Amino acid sequence: MKTNIYMVRHAESPFEFGKERTRGLSEEGFAAAKRIAAIFSEIDVDYIASSAYTRAKQTVQHIAEHKQLPIVEYEELNERPIKGLDYKGSWDVLYEAIRESFHDADYALEGGESTRQVQERSIPVIKKLLAEHQGNNIVIGTHGNIMTIIMNYYDKKYGFEFWEQTSKPDIYKCTFDGDKLEQVERIWP
Repeated sequence: MKTNIYMVRHAESPFEFGKERTRGLSEEGFAAAKRIAAIFSEIDVDYIASSAYTRAKQTVQHIAEHKQLPIVEYEELNERPIKGLDYKGSWDVLYEAIRESFHDADYALEGGESTRQVQERSIPVIKKLLAEHQGNNIVIGTHGNIMTIIMNYYDKKYGFEFWEQTSKPDIYKCTFDGDKLEQVERIWP
């Protein structure tokens, strides 16, 4: 029995240091969230999960309203901090750390989480969703790094280069047979 997980990477959200959990979507991001909901108007959705971060929830909010479903938050699906949240670093340093983290699953900057640590906290949730909602369509409001790390757990070809080419927002339909990933299809225009 096939189960589809739609990974919905959050739409545009202006960065604000210290507001990782609470920063919301930009005007452009809210407009994109409406376009996302339009894509899902023709797709049956049985369950909506999300990171607890505001921008991820706001991106799938219109889907939830149209489908009359709650958004179930999971702390385990929050974005991966590649560095401690109280550490300011240049984008170049963070970018290189992200690259290294996909080559060395135990690598992270001080205070951050490695790829392996993120998989250890997130994959049990994915496996639980696959078991409890077998044969259904699941939407997950997510982030670029953790989305890639989850997909990487099932297929190593989803790594740094994949993450680098994703957009905000983005949608990937991941089709599972049991808990085996069979196919990934990008459905964001």
